[in-house]
Amino acid sequence: MKLPVTPPPWIPLFRQHAERLGSLLDMRLGAEVNGQYEHWDHLRHLTPPEGLSTEQWWLGIKLARHALRKELPLLDKAGKAFSLSPSDSIQRRLFLVARDAAGALQGASILPSDGMRERYLIRSLMEEAMTSSQLEGAATTTEVAKDMLRSGRAPRDYGERMIYNNFRAMHELKRWLDRPLTPETVFEIHRMLTDGTLQDPGAAGRYRTSAENIVIEDETGRILHVPPPASELPERMRALCAFANRSDDEAAFIHPVVRAITIHFMIGYDHPFVDGNGRTARALFYWSMLRAGFWMAEYFSISSILKRAPAQYTRSYLYTESDEGDLTYFVSHQLDVLLRAIEGVHGYIARKQTAYAEAQTLLRPGSRLANRLNHRQRALLLNALKHPNKTFTIAVHRRIHDIAYDTARSDLLGLVKAKLLDRHLQGKAHVFVAKSDLATRLR
Repeated sequence: MKLPVTPPPWIPLFRQHAERLGSLLDMRLGAEVNGQYEHWDHLRHLTPPEGLSTEQWWLGIKLARHALRKELPLLDKAGKAFSLSPSDSIQRRLFLVARDAAGALQGASILPSDGMRERYLIRSLMEEAMTSSQLEGAATTTEVAKDMLRSGRAPRDYGERMIYNNFRAMHELKRWLDRPLTPETVFEIHRMLTDGTLQDPGAAGRYRTSAENIVIEDETGRILHVPPPASELPERMRALCAFANRSDDEAAFIHPVVRAITIHFMIGYDHPFVDGNGRTARALFYWSMLRAGFWMAEYFSISSILKRAPAQYTRSYLYTESDEGDLTYFVSHQLDVLLRAIEGVHGYIARKQTAYAEAQTLLRPGSRLANRLNHRQRALLLNALKHPNKTFTIAVHRRIHDIAYDTARSDLLGLVKAKLLDRHLQGKAHVFVAKSDLATRLR
């Protein structure tokens, strides 16, 4: 990856163009360019406003950003505070994320049933577990990973172990919501994520040491980032935990979504562990979002979005580090990721509701499909659509419809033969459950 060009230091620019400050202020240049929080690396290729050089344009933008600038209680390697400039587009996207992650869908029938909600939650956890691990090198294919997680079989190799650990940790996040974040809690999460995946098993749940030379490189070996010295990690982690535990009613308010994104950034920046930093960072992001009441975050998979454009993810880190620790670049990128993840939830809901409605129509009396089924089978399938994962038995089906055992058995086996139900042994009894894609099969 090509490193971004470092912006010209703005204080020398300020002095160099002091005679233009009045006209620059009169132009009312904003912190963004056409709604984009541009870095110098890209801005230098754009055409500046008439009468300005590119450097003068950058100076005007930096003045606007400094007017909005809010320092965070977290430091870079040089001991300078990271900062955020909440521009108009940042504020707008924060509103949209907060609305959809905490309030807009709450109390609404977002999914047709508790069973469908549970199924989508498991699907989301699986997706996040797989893609978060794949971002860090797990080579296991998606289909193989899904088979492992659905069947509950033990992982067979390194890649599967990474995914299994991630799935387990995401499932366990709620266990940590009621307690403040501490370095020990972060170690516990890291141990769960890296169990059986590290060359040195003793590196799980502890800081990297000064002897463990950690640098972040691209695929060509170019160094992109050198994390802070290992000796600083205990104090930096304590500061991050204090930031994570801040109350929303404190005087220096930090938006909870920004706080979650910042925690994500800082774990990646500090790289406190030998391996598993990205997985830990994203798990702590979810912890912070859920702890702040953004309940819909449980249904998002940010890693599935990041996996599609990993270079943009890396670049948002580099932009922040190269421009005075301006965290706005990373926050802006992550807000876009969150909005795309939210769109994915809405799309899933819309598809499921459409499929459910179409399946109901297909099962109505007199329809072509209904003519191939008796009324008892139609009733059972409608019940299964409304309650995914519900199990059915011959005995219960017989009792509900007051029919002979052989008739009830024939009804259920007929649906198995039609590939609409699966049959399993539960103890000595046969139980039946609808195919996971029942609505699609009916169509």
